Amino acid sequence: MIPPLTYPEQRRLLVLEKRYRNMARDLITRRVTYYHGLTGGSYSKITIRDQKSRWGSCSSLGTLSFNYRLIFAPAGVLDYVVVHELCHLTHMNHSKNFWNMVEKIMPEYRQYKSWLASHERELTLEQHLLKQGIPLILD
Repeated sequence: MIPPLTYPEQRRLLVLEKRYRNMARDLITRRVTYYHGLTGGSYSKITIRDQKSRWGSCSSLGTLSFNYRLIFAPAGVLDYVVVHELCHLTHMNHSKNFWNMVEKIMPEYRQYKSWLASHERELTLEQHLLKQGIPLILD
């Protein structure tokens, strides 16, 4: 359990979050570009958010949204979410055809999907910093 943070500690976390969001934008944009060449379809833009209950989404207008906290996941997990959302450009559902397309591009997607379900609570800025040995509380 993380104790309440002081105002300077909260500001520090906001600055760090902005840096990680920018890193996530760069990385996810590169991964979308790569996998889009395999999936096809047409998207209008990419947004990076801090969604509480979703790792990614694809709107009917072709907006791809991703959770910046994916940057704390293993690379294969991030790629799985990118592939999942790109496949929605072709299949706007979770039909058999959708999952077949995901599997064609990423045959091992099930292991990444399972990892994400098991570890999603660990993918926070605070947990990442603690794993890196970076204190949250300033002395």
